[in-house]
Amino acid sequence: MVRCFLIHTVCPVSALGPGEARTLYSRVFGPDEGMLSELSPEERRLLQKEKIAVVARQVRSAVSLSREASGRPLVEAVPGEEALALQEADSGVLRLRAGDPFSEEMSALWLGVQSLGFTLVCEPHENLLLAEGTLRNLTRHCLEHLHLLGQGSEVLLRSNRIDALLSRLLPHGQLLFLNHRFAQSLEKEVAAYMAK
Repeated sequence: MVRCFLIHTVCPVSALGPGEARTLYSRVFGPDEGMLSELSPEERRLLQKEKIAVVARQVRSAVSLSREASGRPLVEAVPGEEALALQEADSGVLRLRAGDPFSEEMSALWLGVQSLGFTLVCEPHENLLLAEGTLRNLTRHCLEHLHLLGQGSEVLLRSNRIDALLSRLLPHGQLLFLNHRFAQSLEKEVAAYMAK
């Protein structure tokens, strides 16, 4: 099962300190992993927000390291070249040890597209190839339909569309095995919804 999906910054943002990442969108699936019942709802929300921030910082660090190691310059894509930006995206997997930040060990799959990071946090027994395909599919739809690489892109204002994408492509955090026919019908459904 997928524990959460994040969209966050992976490049420096003037309002943030060095090494910080701004979480633009997050969606958590599944139970609260046995959070302490004596915590108030506000304390649980803050704890969850901090866990997501830890993952975003770790992915930002991994993306920076990957980009430095590759030596490729970061070229800004213009709107309409989302497919090219996705092809050239940095990608990787992080192992999140138990207690850092989740109570159990997790795997974090990430894609660094321009200044944005797209991350899926999965339980360790999940099929990572299937998770990577799902992450690439989600990222492609976000880039194409929501124009997240354009200037002034307001991810926060489009969260309902991202929620709709997740409900179709990652229902309740479950990875889907898609045959060709089902994938095509899902593509048509998503395109019809995004055209609204």
